[in-house]
Amino acid sequence: MAIETRPKLDAHKLRADFPIFEQQIHGKPLAYLDSAVTSQKPRQVLDAMRDFYETSYGNVHRGVYTLSERATAGFEGARAKVAAFVNAPSERELIYTRSATEAINLVAYAWGLDNLGPGDVAVVSELDHHSNFVPWQYIAGRTGASFRTIPIDDNGELVLDSLDELASSGRVKVVANNLVSNALGTINPIEQLTAWAHEQGAIMVVDAAQAAPHLALDVQALDCDFLAFSSHKMCGPSGVGALWGRRELLEKMSPFNLGGQMIHKVDLDKTTWNELPYKFEAGTPAIAEAVGFGAAVDYLNEIGLDAIEQHEHELAAYAIDKMSEIDGIRIFGPPPDRRAGIVSFDIPGIHPHDAAQILDWDGIAVRAGHHCTQPLMRRLGVAATTRASFYLYTIPEEIDRLVEGLHKVKRALG
Repeated sequence: MAIETRPKLDAHKLRADFPIFEQQIHGKPLAYLDSAVTSQKPRQVLDAMRDFYETSYGNVHRGVYTLSERATAGFEGARAKVAAFVNAPSERELIYTRSATEAINLVAYAWGLDNLGPGDVAVVSELDHHSNFVPWQYIAGRTGASFRTIPIDDNGELVLDSLDELASSGRVKVVANNLVSNALGTINPIEQLTAWAHEQGAIMVVDAAQAAPHLALDVQALDCDFLAFSSHKMCGPSGVGALWGRRELLEKMSPFNLGGQMIHKVDLDKTTWNELPYKFEAGTPAIAEAVGFGAAVDYLNEIGLDAIEQHEHELAAYAIDKMSEIDGIRIFGPPPDRRAGIVSFDIPGIHPHDAAQILDWDGIAVRAGHHCTQPLMRRLGVAATTRASFYLYTIPEEIDRLVEGLHKVKRALG
């Protein structure tokens, strides 16, 4: 019997694709350990965008001249790539947005305002980024619905035993949760949450901003109703993201923004909307950014999401093992096999901002703060954490430098 071996990623080789690593910071090689907030960009993406601007730039869907037709082909070709990336049943279900944040807000406003009311319940979790937490909290307040959260345990994982209690609090109409926590790296059981949501007659909204760069996504296997993600976290440009939604839900929803391509016909007394996906794409879109988004999808597909996931699990395990040797350090989150490449930690008596600044003097970039997860920080009993996050270009030597830097932080401030 043939044994399948998972492809292994060569991070040292891939780093050559990223021009940003050719520089030094404060005289030291750049160790970029903040990919959870945004990723660096390979030449393949930069070249695709530059080539588009130099040879094919024009507005889309508007003109019959050559440049407009090229631009439209590039824009819609990228949509097809992004839709295939999440195994969308139809390209028409893939809507361009400015970001995952805008994608979630689109659902919260366009679906939530028309479908939530008194007696209904919107459910998120203590792990959720503000971009998935606050819109549902706000829309619940606007509509008179209740807002509830799934608690977490001390490992930073969802307490699913609480679901029965949540179901008894009212009519659960929407469950919104991240697939991967941006603060702890926790990989959440979205399939299980989706099944529970559908049992309640609710829709399932997945914030996949932190998952899309690191895990293979399949909206049909997840069985969710909406899924939001961003280009900038997955080697693509900022300013463009995507929302996948079930066609039957999107067709019934009110438009989110008005004007431009989303309009079918305007009369003095009435306006009708364009077909999907254009119904939700008002105004001139981020055209070159969409082309870059498609190039980023090509780049990740060539490497393989399975290889990226394996690489990050190995880095997380290595980092936790090495960092655990630091006296007094508190590392948050689940074991490496149940997290993506994110390690958040706290060194008692040392503010995360101070630690991050000292690390920067050695060319090491980490994130310090509440990571847009203030309810989670309160649950952990801290105001902020320091977070190191890894990606396909991260190498173990950078983790060694991080640990050495943290020893220096302790000597300076401990």
